[in-house]
Amino acid sequence: MALGLLFGVVVLRLGYVQTVGAQRYVAYGEEQRIEPIALPAARGTIFDRNGKDLALSTPAKSVGADPSVISDRAVAARRLARALRLPAGEVASKLGTDSHFVYLARQVDDEVAKRVKDLDIPGVLIFDESARLLPAGDMARSLLGSVDLDNVGVAGLEQRYDDQLAGDPGEYMVERDLEGRTIPGGRHLIDPAEPGDDIVLTIDRGLQYATEGILTEQVRTVGARAGWAAVMDPRTGEVLALANVETDPKTHAVANTGNNLAVTQNFEPGSVNKVITMSGALEEGLVAPDTELQVPDTLHVADHVYGDAHSLPPRMTASQILSRSSNIGTIEIAQRLGMARLDEYLRRFGFGLQTALGLPHEEPGILLDRDNWSGTSIGSIPIGHGISVTAMQMLLAYNTIANDGVYVPPTLLRATFDAAGERHPAEPGEGRRVVSPTTAAQVREMLAQAVTSGTGKAAAIDGYDAAGKTGTARKPQPGGGYRDAQGGYHYVATFAGFIPANDPQVSIIVVIDEPTTSPYAGDVAAPAFANIGRQALRTLRIAPPAASGVGTLPALEEPRVRAQPAAAPSTTTTAPPTTTTVAGATSSPAGANPPATTAASIPARGG
Repeated sequence: MALGLLFGVVVLRLGYVQTVGAQRYVAYGEEQRIEPIALPAARGTIFDRNGKDLALSTPAKSVGADPSVISDRAVAARRLARALRLPAGEVASKLGTDSHFVYLARQVDDEVAKRVKDLDIPGVLIFDESARLLPAGDMARSLLGSVDLDNVGVAGLEQRYDDQLAGDPGEYMVERDLEGRTIPGGRHLIDPAEPGDDIVLTIDRGLQYATEGILTEQVRTVGARAGWAAVMDPRTGEVLALANVETDPKTHAVANTGNNLAVTQNFEPGSVNKVITMSGALEEGLVAPDTELQVPDTLHVADHVYGDAHSLPPRMTASQILSRSSNIGTIEIAQRLGMARLDEYLRRFGFGLQTALGLPHEEPGILLDRDNWSGTSIGSIPIGHGISVTAMQMLLAYNTIANDGVYVPPTLLRATFDAAGERHPAEPGEGRRVVSPTTAAQVREMLAQAVTSGTGKAAAIDGYDAAGKTGTARKPQPGGGYRDAQGGYHYVATFAGFIPANDPQVSIIVVIDEPTTSPYAGDVAAPAFANIGRQALRTLRIAPPAASGVGTLPALEEPRVRAQPAAAPSTTTTAPPTTTTVAGATSSPAGANPPATTAASIPARGG
């Protein structure tokens, strides 16, 4: 009886295994035999606003191996090392592991791949990957960034948009025996990877190339350490070009840098910051453009003395104070505004915070809490010292004035295309009002006067009314203070503005770091602004105002700086003119705790 019952249980269990549970056990067995190996996905392409390639992935061969299949690893290592042109010890070390997959060489050329294939070594795999290609060489190098061997973004936009560009990896699955060795005749399945999305930037490739060329030539001409520039549409916040160049201290060659200085470099802005002071005072009704102020030669603030760089009229209007860049007049207006409201307007214009770009290593600038202001802060900060900004932050402040007082967040992304080819437009940023349209219009007129009759004459463009402001500031030195170890000063020269003045469609900032021919922005930054402006007007097909009587777009000089890179757009690059001496006022580089300032201790001409 008991034996019969036991026999019945065995039969029922066998029937279950053969029918109901068969699939489960098959799956369990496969899990024990099948080992997946990740395959990287093809990375999406980065396009400019006109659909031109900026960064793309191209097919490349990689060589891997399953050491468990290779019978004589020492011999295989020697043969593979010769084919791959690698040290034999390095290849032997990789083949000596217990792993079922190792990379021997990544992204090799076709000739190398053929040599390995001809060896016909069981267990050695040649498979397709992708390598990143920049069709225009190092153009926009700091902006685009880079990827590592696994096609993971590690810098710039490649890192910023890595989630969209990377795609989903696939799997290469191999079947192995009970001892863990790959079965040569077993199943080898490939689950293909899903490619990443393509992204379309706001950048114009031709304008980017031209901006880099102009900036490179200007940095070389003025003997500067570095330079950075940005071009934007102030109405939409779209970045049209972003250039960063540095001088090699050994060779003195000027070239694109991998450091995106326009967003990573804090600097004291100097007189370009005076638009914030003036905007706040106009908005609060404390002055009007034609309000006259008594402007003495010097002004005591706490325990320091401020002065202007050269003789100015004893009475000036608010418009003249800004256009002629009077330190004393600006400080007097700031005193009317007061510390609390000045701090409020600095923050309204976006200082002290990162922008919406979200680029790696972007700096927020340095804006002290008002409780930490010193007695001289109300003298220094209004004229652009004792605070630090990035070029992008400052250009966004000028965009606000250009855009009728509305701050529009910056963007570098126009759209993405998914694997199915469907276009997904980028969501526009939400603007916010900073000052009234009336205040913005008044400041625009003042900035136009700064170009026609003030410190920014070298920024003028024939046929167009440009508006903008110079800024010349001494650089703080490591350890504090402004003097270097030899007792000298280093300067940062800035010009920020927009064109046309009465209907701004393009905005530009140029920053020249440590120029040696002249420290003054009117000499070294304003001419580059004009040349970039001419190129931008022509690229964007912005016709001159009808009232100007000029019927053609601005003429461009023949390029004399850089050879055209392979696959780059055919663009005429404006070469900067010879530096022009421009009379005007400069910021006293006072800082948060400035030294006593006298007419003899500050720069002699305008910034």
